[in-house]
Amino acid sequence: MAAIDTDPTIGIDPYGYARMHLSAPARAVLGRLQETLARDIRPLMNEAWETATMPDGVLGALVPLNLMEPDGVDAAEAASSMFSGFRTYLLARTDVSVATMYNAQAGLFRAAVERGGSPAQVTELAPRIRSFEMTGVFALTEPDHGSDIAGGLATAARRDGEEWVIDGAKRWIGGAGTADVLAVFARDEADREVKLFLVPRGADGVHLETIRGKVSLRPMQNAVITLDGVRVPASARLENVNGWRDVAEILRTMRSDVAWIAAGLQAGALEAAVRYVREREQFGRPVGGFQLVQEKLARMLGNATASLGMAVQLSARQDAGHFSDENSALAKMQTSLLARQTVALGREVCGGNGILLEHDVARYFADAEAVYSYEGTHEVNSLIVGRALTGSSAFV
Repeated sequence: MAAIDTDPTIGIDPYGYARMHLSAPARAVLGRLQETLARDIRPLMNEAWETATMPDGVLGALVPLNLMEPDGVDAAEAASSMFSGFRTYLLARTDVSVATMYNAQAGLFRAAVERGGSPAQVTELAPRIRSFEMTGVFALTEPDHGSDIAGGLATAARRDGEEWVIDGAKRWIGGAGTADVLAVFARDEADREVKLFLVPRGADGVHLETIRGKVSLRPMQNAVITLDGVRVPASARLENVNGWRDVAEILRTMRSDVAWIAAGLQAGALEAAVRYVREREQFGRPVGGFQLVQEKLARMLGNATASLGMAVQLSARQDAGHFSDENSALAKMQTSLLARQTVALGREVCGGNGILLEHDVARYFADAEAVYSYEGTHEVNSLIVGRALTGSSAFV
């Protein structure tokens, strides 16, 4: 009997995307990552969800793998959107909080420094970021400004001699409580342009409060950050961020990460659902043999495979030098929409047991809601795509 093709590293892969787009050394690195995820991290995640805490063992297991510059992999491939995409896919396939936490460092924070810093700043800081010697987070979203952050950003910075003084607040900043530095975006009072500052988490005037009561991404610790007269030296400003256009350039390159997360969580949900229906019996036979169950699983596979294909092609274009807001927005919009459908089907085939952490599907079901909204809501991404299609902006 024929079976759906799988890849030993990334799992169900009907069209062979991994072998098509990754070298053997890169697949070997990802294979070691998958082994670590299965052995050391996945067993921790249900309890992490129950307690809404991120186990220290997660980063403790990931950092030694040196995934940002792995041994034996060509430097260009290691730095590619394709390699980082499949890395993100595997992390999200295990748990979305794990992927989000790792990408807080390897994605947005790293990109903020490497794209926003001067050559001297990048030379000094980038190796420390890749090794996790310095950890940081990307602090852009504010309590009153999310989708409208481009024009509404209210955190203010003013130059005072050889220092900058920063006042304002940030919200939903994942990993802030354990980061060494906060990459804080603030509007310069002198020219009204957005600037970027590396603020030590322990600086005077920095106050953090963990957001409680989340029903999604529970192990990921998100914070509200208040900055009250925080002073940093002039050298703390990343010199190549001088306006929103520069911020948008960073975001454009990172939105592909969310498409990979949306694809990975669907793969995890599908695999968890398949495990369940093979084992669960009703009416004297496994429920995996029921027609309605198989139809739902087939739709899950279609959604997951289509999402992976979009993510792969977006990364391929980016690695070829083609970056566009509308392409990134389209991939994020569609993959996160399909993710919602996929995880709902997965919960359905598990019946009442689908809401229990022990069967894994529940985690993906809840996390899809966060992925649907973060890094640009469905509506905002739709308007970016619509503007490209029609030539008319529907933004207020």
